[in-house]
Amino acid sequence: MELGELIQGRLIKRYKRFLADVQLDDGREVTAHCPNTGSMKNCAEPGSRVWLKDSGNPKRKYPLGWELVEIENSYLASINTGRANALIREAIEQGVIEQLQGYSHIRSEVKYGENSRIDLLLQDDDKPNLWVEIKNVTLLEEDGWGSFPDAVTTRGAKHLRELMAMVEQGDRAAMVFCVPHMGIKKVRPADEIDPEYGRLLREAKTAGVEVMAYAAHIDEQSVTINQELPVIL
Repeated sequence: MELGELIQGRLIKRYKRFLADVQLDDGREVTAHCPNTGSMKNCAEPGSRVWLKDSGNPKRKYPLGWELVEIENSYLASINTGRANALIREAIEQGVIEQLQGYSHIRSEVKYGENSRIDLLLQDDDKPNLWVEIKNVTLLEEDGWGSFPDAVTTRGAKHLRELMAMVEQGDRAAMVFCVPHMGIKKVRPADEIDPEYGRLLREAKTAGVEVMAYAAHIDEQSVTINQELPVIL
C-alpha cells in the first residue's frame, strides 16, 4: 500500500484519543488527527519521530493525519488502524496469505452476528463462507513479542464469540492479526491487560476458528504485508 508523500516531525503529545501535537522538521507546531482509538501503549512516546499525511482538504479542521511512528529509535510502525483491513485484503488478493486463498469474491463490512459487521467475507460457489475478523497489533513488548489488545476490549471479545458461532453453523472463520510494526516477531494475547480476551481467543481456536498473524514491511512511502508470524497461545 502506497502512502504517498509524508511530512516528518517529532511527537509532542497525543491526547483526547484523536489528537496529536507535532513539531515538524521545519520548526512549526501543528495538531494532527490521530486515526487510532486504542491506548497506543508504547507507540506514543513524546519525542518520537513521526510521519504525517496531508489530506489535501483545507476544509478539515485537522488536515494532517498521523501515519507512522519510529519506536525506540529503531522500528517503524503504522498507527493508522483504518488501514488494517485494506492491508489484509491487498495481501489476500496478491496471494500473500496462503490460508485465505481460493475464493472468487471478497466483500467488506457485511452484517452478521450480534449486530456487527465482519471485516471481510470471502465467498465462492462451491465453498463454505469464510468470515475474517482483523485486529491491528502495535504493542511491542520484550523479546519481540507483539501483544493484543493494548486495552480491555469488550468489542473484541464479542467478535470472537461471533466467529465461533459461524464455525458452529458450518462456515470457516479466521481471526487475522495485522502487524504493521517492524519490531514485532511473534504474537500473543495480552493476558495481563485483558485476560478475558485471551481466554476467548484460546477457546475460539479450540472451536475451529483459524488464528493467524501477518507482519508488514514499512518504509516512508509504503506499508506492505509480507510475512506470517507465529501466534503463541
